[in-house]
Amino acid sequence: MRIIGLLSLFIPGIIGAIGIKLMRDSVFLKAQFPFRYLGDSAYVYVLQGFTGLVLAIGGIGFVAGYVFYRDRKRGKVSDRYQNPKK
Repeated sequence: MRIIGLLSLFIPGIIGAIGIKLMRDSVFLKAQFPFRYLGDSAYVYVLQGFTGLVLAIGGIGFVAGYVFYRDRKRGKVSDRYQNPKK
């Protein structure tokens, strides 16, 4: 069961790393797969950078949300982030 939990954090982490790599390559004007087949225009690099931004935010956000949820469940966050008392 722990291996499933590890994979559920490992895969979004890899997606976030791919997003960071795509953003870096768009800054240095290197089109990566599948963007290199779209032509040789400046819009290719903008599209690659935007896709990298979305992947990076999604991957890092998922891992951060998971860690925050786990810490809140265990009571390790400050009082303002605790679940509201009913």
